[in-house]
Amino acid sequence: MQKVSAYPLIYEFSRHLALRATVDPGETLLVESEDALSGQIRTAGDRRDKTTMPYSNPVAGPIAVRGAEPGDTLLVRIEEIRPTLGLCSTYTAPPRALGEWLGGDVPHGAHVCPIRDGRIHWSETLTLPYAPMLGCIGTTPHWGVPTTGPAGPYGGNLDLVEVAPGCQVLLPVFIEGAYLYLGDAHAAMGHGELSATGLEMAAETRITVDLLKGKSVPAPRIVTADELVAVATAGSLERAIAQATSYLILWLEEEYGWNRWRAYDLLTHVMRISIGYFGSGTVGVKIPREYASAAC
Repeated sequence: MQKVSAYPLIYEFSRHLALRATVDPGETLLVESEDALSGQIRTAGDRRDKTTMPYSNPVAGPIAVRGAEPGDTLLVRIEEIRPTLGLCSTYTAPPRALGEWLGGDVPHGAHVCPIRDGRIHWSETLTLPYAPMLGCIGTTPHWGVPTTGPAGPYGGNLDLVEVAPGCQVLLPVFIEGAYLYLGDAHAAMGHGELSATGLEMAAETRITVDLLKGKSVPAPRIVTADELVAVATAGSLERAIAQATSYLILWLEEEYGWNRWRAYDLLTHVMRISIGYFGSGTVGVKIPREYASAAC
């Protein structure tokens, strides 16, 4: 099994960088990644210092997929996400939009939590479920070089909790080889990632990469054991919800035989919304797979 190193750290989805690996469709590989804080917080006394490391969310890659061409779709199965240091870190970032009500006098709040026996030890009295997910995953656009801060049709910094072990992530292919990147693993994260910092961890992620030839998708899609999730990023959550809902309706029409207006009606009653970092305008709109298969 090929292994992709986390280093040197990369903070962009670029088609100009040297390949870290080339894989065949159906191949499984192990991808190492540093945490989103670039490894700066390992103990409670550490501080996130953006004067020495101004960027966040390093990713590993690019990974080329043989035979991938523009108009294809990459299918990435997340098999496992494992912490490499047995801990996760966070800190209290400035409250930004919440400052209107909370004020801005926020302590740094560096916080390091051991991960043991499937639990995150938040404190001596409180543990949280270990619920790993990837904040960043994406292919490479054919123009521009987006950083690992935003998200878009290529993927990017989605911060959706559904990008977790057991899911499949479908990504558009824009360039030959696709050039896949991933990283920004979290031990857990609440919807909306309120302070823009989850429980960040260095990780090893085992993935299987497949290729859907001649099939195109307009934006990332996620398939979990129970749900179909259409993803969109827009300037506002309101527009992102409308766009992702439309993508899900068209997905049901294209692949499951639904009349789009019947699907529109159904989603009004059963759809759920997953929110990435609330300031980025990324959402996933979801429907149980059992409903999708019952076209009417």
